[in-house]
Amino acid sequence: MGLSRLRPSHEILSGDSADVYFVRAETILAKEGLDPLVSMEVFGRQGGVLCGIDEARNLLGHVLASAAPGEAQLEALSDGDLIEPKEIVLRIRARYRQFGLYETAFLGMLAQSTGWATAARECVDVAAPDPVISFGARHIHPDIVDVLDYAAIVGGCVGASTPAGARLAGLAPTGTMPHSLVLIFGDTVEAALAFDRHVEAEVPRIVLVDTFKDEAEEALRVAAALGDRLYGIRLDTPSERGRVTPDLVHEIRARLDQAGHGHVQITVSGGLTPERIAVFKEAGAPVDSYAVGSYISGASPIDFTGDIKEIDGRPIAKRGRIPGLTESPRLQSVDLAAYREG
Repeated sequence: MGLSRLRPSHEILSGDSADVYFVRAETILAKEGLDPLVSMEVFGRQGGVLCGIDEARNLLGHVLASAAPGEAQLEALSDGDLIEPKEIVLRIRARYRQFGLYETAFLGMLAQSTGWATAARECVDVAAPDPVISFGARHIHPDIVDVLDYAAIVGGCVGASTPAGARLAGLAPTGTMPHSLVLIFGDTVEAALAFDRHVEAEVPRIVLVDTFKDEAEEALRVAAALGDRLYGIRLDTPSERGRVTPDLVHEIRARLDQAGHGHVQITVSGGLTPERIAVFKEAGAPVDSYAVGSYISGASPIDFTGDIKEIDGRPIAKRGRIPGLTESPRLQSVDLAAYREG
């Protein structure tokens, strides 16, 4: 699972996505004929679920693959590792000008993805043992939705709503149907039957039941129409109608069971946070899975920093930091030979 071995984009490799001061530093060092052998360590400001490190390793693996023998070493943790504040997650030993231009890129990869994965884990921990699905694609730019969903899965989500994100994680996308489909058909049952007629048989039949009528009534109508083919229903009641509540879930579960539809699962969505999930858990609501969107996609990035700690074997550091390499027993060596072409 992950982004390993894919060649980084032209925008990243060209330096166009770098902070301009790294570009200027590269120009100055080249004109001065300076290119020392440095060791840089990367750490996060807070703990969480590490993500983006596989992508960062992939970038650095490609740019360091052409280094002279013995002049480049890369050590790193892996996506999904739980990290402590200021724990070293990445160490680079190479000629500075070979990788310095890419500091913006690999710090950004780590910051954004670790923030998403950590938020996902917060939801997963509260919901356990019930699964959580990532539904946050609509809240971010489409060019990075695959990275979001991959990070959510690294954080513990069992699935993601976009094919691109699920593909990175080696999974099939997870989803139901949009309200627009139900609105166009004008009836939830008609939309459900059309879904059943045309969507591949291996896709679970999960029907949205809050568009037109009372959710319990719609759930029973859909269950009667699809029978054993109905895998589940999704509740996404808007805030204008009081959102989904534990009492509503209890009622729907009871009515489905009484009508002989005990196999039908219930998915809850709509503005879920760890606090809201906890309300369902504490009430013993029979929720089978939770679909979480903006809490994951809107998570703040976790700040990562890269520090040069050695230059040509000499310990060094900026004020406030300890010169020399940090004891980091969890780091694993990355095989740079795997990135060499031909």
